[in-house]
Amino acid sequence: MAEPEMTVAALLREKEELLLRLQEAEDLISAVRTGAVDALAIQGADGPRIFTLEGADQGYRTLIEQMNEGAMLLSQEGMILYGNAALAELLQQGLEDIIGTNFAAFVPADFQPSWQAIWAKGWSIGKSKGELPLRTLAGQLLPLSLSANVLQFNGGLVLACILTDLSAHHEIKAIRALVAEQNIEISRQQQALKIQEAAQQRVEQAAAEVSRLLEGIPQIAWTANSEGVSTYFNRRWFDYTGRTADQLEQAWWRDYQHPADRDAAAARWQQSLETGHVFEAEFRLLDHTGTYRWMLNRALPSYNERGELMQWIGTCTDIHEQKMTQVRIDQAQKQLQENNAQLQRANIDLDNFIYTASHDLKAPISNIEGLLHALLEELPSADDSSPSAQPVAALLTMMQDSVDRFKRTLDHLTEVTKLQKEYAAPTAWLPLSATIQDVCLDLAPLIQELGVQLEVEITDCPAVLFSEKNLRSVVYNLLSNALKYRAPDRVPHVRIWCQTTDDFLILSVQDNGLGLNLATHQHKLFAMFERFHTHVEGSGIGLYMVKKIMENAGGRIEVQSEVGVGSLFSAYFRRQYI
Repeated sequence: MAEPEMTVAALLREKEELLLRLQEAEDLISAVRTGAVDALAIQGADGPRIFTLEGADQGYRTLIEQMNEGAMLLSQEGMILYGNAALAELLQQGLEDIIGTNFAAFVPADFQPSWQAIWAKGWSIGKSKGELPLRTLAGQLLPLSLSANVLQFNGGLVLACILTDLSAHHEIKAIRALVAEQNIEISRQQQALKIQEAAQQRVEQAAAEVSRLLEGIPQIAWTANSEGVSTYFNRRWFDYTGRTADQLEQAWWRDYQHPADRDAAAARWQQSLETGHVFEAEFRLLDHTGTYRWMLNRALPSYNERGELMQWIGTCTDIHEQKMTQVRIDQAQKQLQENNAQLQRANIDLDNFIYTASHDLKAPISNIEGLLHALLEELPSADDSSPSAQPVAALLTMMQDSVDRFKRTLDHLTEVTKLQKEYAAPTAWLPLSATIQDVCLDLAPLIQELGVQLEVEITDCPAVLFSEKNLRSVVYNLLSNALKYRAPDRVPHVRIWCQTTDDFLILSVQDNGLGLNLATHQHKLFAMFERFHTHVEGSGIGLYMVKKIMENAGGRIEVQSEVGVGSLFSAYFRRQYI
C-alpha cells in the first residue's frame, strides 16, 4: 500500500502546480486584456527581464510557447488563429493542420452543446470556463479543462483559450477511488479481524472458564478435538495416573485400560466420532499404584455457532465400589435363586412325602380300625358286667379315639398339601358380604345354640380379587375360632367389620372369648399343629392355613389379644384396582 500512496501524493502536488500555473496564466491574460499592467516581468536564466506591452510581443509569445498548457486564439467564427506547441501535442497534430481549422471540429458530437455554451458565455461576458473532451488524431478522447477570455488582437477581438490536460486529474481520481476501495477493504478486513479477535477472546475466556470448572469437579475431566485426540486433562487425571502435566496423552487411554476392556471402549469411541452421538463406556482404569478400578466414561460433543463439531468434553467417574456392590448383589441373587430352587425342590419333595405318607398310612389305619371292629365282635358285649369286661371296653374306646385322631391328622396333612398346590388358584372379584353370609349359614346351628351376639358391619366394603375357596376358608376359620374359644362365663359377642387403606382392605373379627398371652405364644400362634386351649377340640391347623393363604396372596394376618378379655384378628387383603 505504500507505493500507491506515494503516487497519489505526487500526482496531487502536480495537479496543484498545474492549477496554479493555469490560474496565473488566466490572471496574466486578463490583466493584459484589461490594461491593468503595462509591462511583464519574465523570469529567465539571467534573472527577471522587463517587457513593456508595446515591445513584449516576442517575449509574450515565448512565454506562451513555454507553457505546458495548450493556448489558442479563436476568431469570432471559432477559427483557430493561433496555437502553441502544447496545443499541437494535446491534439497529436502539427500546428499547420490546426491553425485555420474551426475548433468545433475537434469537439465530439455529444459535447457540442457543452462547447457552444462555453463559447457563447465567453463572448457574452468576456470569460468562461468548462470541461469537455477533444478528439485527437488517433480518435481518442482527451479530457480537458478550458478557460476562455476575450482579448484585443491586431485591432480586433479574439477569444483566448487555455486548455489543461485533465488525464492526470482523472488518473488521480481513479487512484483515489482505488485507494478508497482498498481502504474500505482494509477497514472491512480490520473490522473482521477485530470481530475474529473478539470471538477468539470469547472462546479463550470460555475455554478458561470451562477449564476452571473442570478443575473444580471431583471426577477426572478431559477434552479431545474433533478427530478424537486428547487436548486437556484436569488435575484429577494426573493424580490418578501419577503422570505429570507435561505428559499430555495423545494416544487416547488405551495404555491405562484393562486389556479385556480396551476393544469395546475403542469401538464405542470410534462410533461416537463417526456419528457425533454421546460417548459412554465402562472400563477398568489403571491407577498410579498399579490397581485397576472401574470407571464410567461419558463425553458430549461441543459445536460452534455454525453447527461444526469443535471438541468433546468428558468426565470419568469412579464407579468401582458400585460395581463391586453390584457384583456382590448379583452373586447374592444367584445364591438366592439357587436356595429358592432348593427350597422349591424341598417343598415339592415334602408335599410329595406328605401326600404319599397320608395316602400310604390310610390303608394300615383302615386295617387297624377293621381289626378293632372285629375284636369288638369277639369280646364280651358292652352290657357284660364281669370285672374283666370294663377295662377292655375302655381300652378299645381309647384305641378307637386314637385311630380317629390319626385319620383327622392325615386329612389335615392332605389339606395342607392341597393349599400349597393351590398357590396360583384362579381369582375373581368377590364381595365379602356374600362369603360372610354363607359362612354364617353354615355355623347357624352353633350360633343359635350358644346365643351368640353377632354384629356384621360390611355394607360399604369393596370387592376383593381373591380365590373363592381360599376366601371362604379365611372367613370360616376366623369366625369358627371366635365361637370355639368362647368364655364359659359370658354370652359370646362377635363383631365383624372392614376398613380400607390405599394398599389394603382389612377384615377384622373381634370376640370376647378366652384370649391369649401373646408375650408367650406370639411366635407359635400360626404354627402348624399348635394348640393353646386343649379343653377345646381342634387340630391346630386352621390359623396356619389362614396365614399361608393370606401370605400367598400378598397380604398378612395380625392378632391382638388379652387373656380373659378376648381377641381381635385382622386379615389384610392386598387392594387391586379395576
